Parts: sequence; C-alpha cells; structure tokens
Amino acid sequence: MQVISAARPEWIFPFTGLQPVQFRRLVRLVAERGGDAIADGRPGRQWSLDLADRVLLVAAYWRTNLTMRQIGPLFGVSHSAAHRVIDTLGPLLALAPVRRRRVDQITIVDGTLIPTRDHRLAAPSKNYRFSTNVQVAIDAHTRLVVALGDPQPGNRNDTIVYRTSGIDAKLAGRPVMADGAYRGNPDVIIPYRKPTDGSELPDWKKDLNRHHRTVRAQVEHALARMKTFKILRDYRRAAHTLTDTASGIAHLHNIILLG
Repeated sequence: MQVISAARPEWIFPFTGLQPVQFRRLVRLVAERGGDAIADGRPGRQWSLDLADRVLLVAAYWRTNLTMRQIGPLFGVSHSAAHRVIDTLGPLLALAPVRRRRVDQITIVDGTLIPTRDHRLAAPSKNYRFSTNVQVAIDAHTRLVVALGDPQPGNRNDTIVYRTSGIDAKLAGRPVMADGAYRGNPDVIIPYRKPTDGSELPDWKKDLNRHHRTVRAQVEHALARMKTFKILRDYRRAAHTLTDTASGIAHLHNIILLG
C-alpha cells in the first residue's frame, strides 16, 4: 500500500497549500521548537515517522478534516499514533506572537463561528449549530494574521468576545478597525451609524463608511482562506485544542501569503 510522504514533493501542496520550499522552512521551524523530541517524552520510544512526515500529517489532518482512523493509514501508522502526532506537533505550529509593534500598524478584527462538537465550550449560534466564536486580527497592510483570541461560546456578541477572548490586550496600542458589531469598544474604529431621528448621513460620512468597508473586507478574505482548512468547518476535537489549531492554521495562512 502506497502511503503519503513528504519525501515526494507532489504530496505537499495538495495537503498543505504550501510550496515544497515553504514546507521545508516550516519543518525547520518546528525542529527549532522541539519537534524532534522523542515520542511522549519516553526514553527509548522513537517516532515511526520522521519530522517532515509528522508535520505533513498534521497539516493534512487540518486541511481535510479526516478522522484519525482515516488519516493514520494514509501515512502508514495507527490511528492512535496519528492522534499522538497531532497532539504533540499541533502546538509547535502555532503562530508566533508579534514582537515588534508599530504605532502606525492598522489592524482589522472580526469574529468567525466555528462549529464545535464539544458542548462544554460551544453554544447554539446564529449558524444553527453549536459553535465557538474565534476573533482574528490581521495587519491591514500585509494581510497577515497578527493575533487570535481564545475561543468563546458562539452565542456571545463580537463586542463582548473582543474583550473576553483577550484579543483586545494583544492589540493594545494599535489602531483597530471592525464592523458595527463592535460598538461599545471605544478603542475600535467602526462605521458611522445613521442618526436615531432617521435622517441620512452626510456625504462625507458615507464616503468614510464606504472606504471602511473596502479596507475591512480584507479580514473576511483572510477568514475565508483559513477555512480552506476544513477542520474549521466542523471541529470534532476537544474545545481546549481549538486555540492551538486555529493559531497553527493562521501560521500556515501567513506562510502561504508571504510566498
């Protein structure tokens, strides 16, 4: 039986969205973060897959959202071994925190609902499923993801989740743009609202709102690209692992954009 392996470059792009050279850089980064450690930290117990194949397995799992019993045989390992690989390497693929902050860096934030089967965190949401709300912020200039909030129940409004997810602290000191759902957060730039008396907005405010929509659309595009990793369309794992998964997918999204 033929199995998927990073040794064959033709397998890399369909299962990761990365070019082979980008994938090799990612593997080196994971190695620097401790990806070469032995399995489960147990002396003498080695991984049956090399590091590149383990990274490919994690990315393929996120990309396809296959079950463990499906993804394991594709790489020639058991479903329990696939589970250990994903649990161990997933956090090592996470997005690195932004170290340098520019006062002129405009960020755009929006929330997305991720259907989550773990009802300990998920809640019935407007997408008619039990979901979690994940806040994502991108740089308006580069379109790279710069921060994510911790997942929150999907029945909470964006204006509340912006504060409870911790993303407001991560974006402190930066200009932040968002849609009208973030009303009540004084540090967030939102569109002008129509006056309560029903009168029309002046033309200059309409023009600003139009420009605001054009710029803010970039975060919608980023969320759509992240959701090409199908695990974000139906998250079957424990909800506490969603933070690392979303962060890892954001990291892959950034690598793809950087080229």
